[in-house]
Amino acid sequence: MNGATLRHQQPVPGRNKPVPRGASRMVAQEPMGARVRKANFSFLKKLFWPVLLVVLGVGTYEGAIYLMPYADRPITKINVQGDLSYISQQAVQQRIAPYVASTFFTIDLTSMRTELEQMPWIAHAEVRRVWPDQVVIRLEEQLPVARWGDSALLNNQGEAFAPRELANYEHLPQLFGPQRAQQQVMQQYQVLSQMLRPLGFSIARLELRERGSWFLTTGAGSAGPGIELLLGRDHLVEKMRRFIAIYDKTLKDQITNIARIDLRYANGLAVGWREPNAQPAAQAAVAKN
Repeated sequence: MNGATLRHQQPVPGRNKPVPRGASRMVAQEPMGARVRKANFSFLKKLFWPVLLVVLGVGTYEGAIYLMPYADRPITKINVQGDLSYISQQAVQQRIAPYVASTFFTIDLTSMRTELEQMPWIAHAEVRRVWPDQVVIRLEEQLPVARWGDSALLNNQGEAFAPRELANYEHLPQLFGPQRAQQQVMQQYQVLSQMLRPLGFSIARLELRERGSWFLTTGAGSAGPGIELLLGRDHLVEKMRRFIAIYDKTLKDQITNIARIDLRYANGLAVGWREPNAQPAAQAAVAKN
């Protein structure tokens, strides 16, 4: 008879532990590396860039001091550029001779330019360095347009300058006026000259007197001998237009006999004749427009 055999098993330690009653919670332990506080190097980063800039600056300065004797060479060449008609390069070289003894970095370009622009015939000077031992000077000369009084010339901007010799410029028109009115006289000269040119007239003399009256003298030319125009104080362009209109109608054929024309009238002009003539010089013929 087969019967069931019962074996008694010994309990295995730890396998059949009783389950604790109630809720339980598993807590992960923090790694040991996280428990140690990391070092803060942010202040070193903030300090790094200023220190680096100081080091670079000191290094650059020391390098420049070391290389200066090799880079700062004496000036060996002065190159003068520009269309020079009234002054010579020799005169320019003599003027700047005291500056040439300097070196490339120590030469005073501002003082050199000022010295050059004090020469009467130089209107503008530009001075610059060219590595390694050259200075380039570009000059712009004055453009004489007229004489100013008896001792100076006027350029195209109405600025006076006084060269040593004026004998070669007697062919230029002569302008007169108060010292403060140089540009005004030059502008008026340019306007009136443009109006008279189609008639064959040129301006030999234009004067602005202290009380504001204008007097103009034309030059001898294809239109005839010079005549004097009395323009008064104001409305010069209108008076010149009136003269041109009457000249074309009645005065053109008699221009060689006319000495002066007074345009200070509101609606006409007065003509003064040359001597000898059928009409005495003291007698004035008034023409109406």
